[in-house]
Amino acid sequence: MSRRIAIASMIWGGSILLSRLIGLVREAVIGRVLGGGASADVYFTAFTLPDFFHYLLAGGALSIVFIPIFNGYLERGEEDRAWEAFSVTANFVLLLLAILLPALWVAAPRLVPLVAPGFDAAQQADLVRLTRIMLPAQAFHLVGGLLSAVLQARDRHLLPALAPLCYTAAVIGGGLIGGPAAGGYGFAWGVLVGSAIGPFALPLAGCLRQRFDWRPILRLNHSDLKTYLVRSIPIMIAWSIVAVDDWILRRLGSLIGSGAVSTLQYGKQLMYVPMGVFGLATGVAAFPTLTRLIARGEGSQAYTTLAGAVRRMLVLAFAAQVVLTGAGRGISMLVYGGRIAPEQHAAIGVALACFSLGLWAWAAQTVVARGFYALGNTWVPSILGTAVVPLAYPLYVWAGGRWGPTGLACVSSLAVTVYVVALILLLRRRFPGAADGYVPFFARLVPATAAGIGAGLLAADRLAGANSYVSAGAAAMAGLVTFTAAAAALGTPEIREAAGWLRRRGRPAASPR
Repeated sequence: MSRRIAIASMIWGGSILLSRLIGLVREAVIGRVLGGGASADVYFTAFTLPDFFHYLLAGGALSIVFIPIFNGYLERGEEDRAWEAFSVTANFVLLLLAILLPALWVAAPRLVPLVAPGFDAAQQADLVRLTRIMLPAQAFHLVGGLLSAVLQARDRHLLPALAPLCYTAAVIGGGLIGGPAAGGYGFAWGVLVGSAIGPFALPLAGCLRQRFDWRPILRLNHSDLKTYLVRSIPIMIAWSIVAVDDWILRRLGSLIGSGAVSTLQYGKQLMYVPMGVFGLATGVAAFPTLTRLIARGEGSQAYTTLAGAVRRMLVLAFAAQVVLTGAGRGISMLVYGGRIAPEQHAAIGVALACFSLGLWAWAAQTVVARGFYALGNTWVPSILGTAVVPLAYPLYVWAGGRWGPTGLACVSSLAVTVYVVALILLLRRRFPGAADGYVPFFARLVPATAAGIGAGLLAADRLAGANSYVSAGAAAMAGLVTFTAAAAALGTPEIREAAGWLRRRGRPAASPR
């Protein structure tokens, strides 16, 4: 089991690392083409309705919900039943797409004032057009998600892992081909083309190379479709903070003024790099193994495996927080370039530091939630995530009105932290007696992280008059060395394990399947 997870982790980790690096290239191109003003605000906000549609159909959880169903039949040697389950589910998703996508496309002009009430008429007209270009991309993401689930259930991870690379490359290509003259439209067409090539075509090619038995059947009373819906409905109807946070930031950012949405987006995208490389890679790679352990009745072993993966991953997430907090302004200047004003780079750096307060939670939720999903329980993460939203929303409004993007970023981190702490406590109750080691882990890592951040900020302050890149590099190095030394001095065993994980990540995978 550990070797299988290790190989999958290397594939997904390498893919997500490349994806995040290419994502930085994408952000750099966006920053240099669109800058940090109204055009960038509109482009980033254009993702809201497509993201909402994707979320409404539980698109982000297609693999999570479907893998246990498909895997269950494979474990029992019932491959025909597995493909029957795939067929009724995929055909049902296609039916929903045929009904809902055109309806949302037509309704877009009436919905964008709700998405961005602070935009003027010209911005809202552009927002409608960009939204309509991006909406059809969700069909490729949704059907491709099921195809990827089939491959992952068979431990074929390579093509699903390459899909986001192709998608991001197409977005970059669209922006470069269109250039400043096309603005956000070049990137929007890149989103559509990239969705067809990456998330859909690649996993389809992988499925066609094996036994692929997609049948023209649709039975709404089919037991597997009912299971899929029962597990998906909580995600479809929930408004979890994990998804809603971006919508809130865009909506309230549009009310603050020009550049606020792009400042928040640029800062959060930088935070997403380590979150994806460490957190998402761990969660995606471990999930098929967790479902097998649960199916065999080895729940305690599954929980111990998950907790160990979380601790090792969080060492790297805390280290990334130290670097991003001390070097945020310099990183923003390096990535986004000169079309953004120096004062906005400073604002992006502050927003990045605030988002990084919640980096550990963003990374952890991608793994911890999968503990519930492996149990076939999608209700607890959905209900809990939804409950956080009405509690946090007044804080978003207050903090955004008082401190602008900085206040919104801080409340974002607070909201996701509350969600993940509660999620960990509830998952622990499902496995009484199973050890997770979280208390001593956080007792060591939190002070080490605080020491690293303090050292990084002190170095940045001492070099305030120096070149921005020199100052950022010194802050990152001082913070990282201090964090590592403090964590080691406090006796954190995961430091050595994380270092070994990084060394293995740097080696080529042995015979990846």
